[in-house]
Amino acid sequence: MNRQENLVNRILELVQERLPQDIGELGQDLRHNLGAVIRESLARMDLVTREEFDVQTKVLARTRARLEDLEKQVSALEQGPSGPNSPVKNAD
Repeated sequence: MNRQENLVNRILELVQERLPQDIGELGQDLRHNLGAVIRESLARMDLVTREEFDVQTKVLARTRARLEDLEKQVSALEQGPSGPNSPVKNAD
């Protein structure tokens, strides 16, 4: 059983605990229908695990650092000398 199904079952248990015990079959119908609604809602949310989120956060941080390094290199090249031996020539 996956984490999402465990969450749905726990929510349904909490709801059922708070319902009166004498509602019988109505309680089972409510549990079934509410479970379907919760599962459908969770499926539309496109959730990720904490581990997946943490991995992507680290990837983003590394990418951002690399981008900043590349921006510094481009800036240094743009500010560098424009002599005859320079690899970057002016279009003037």
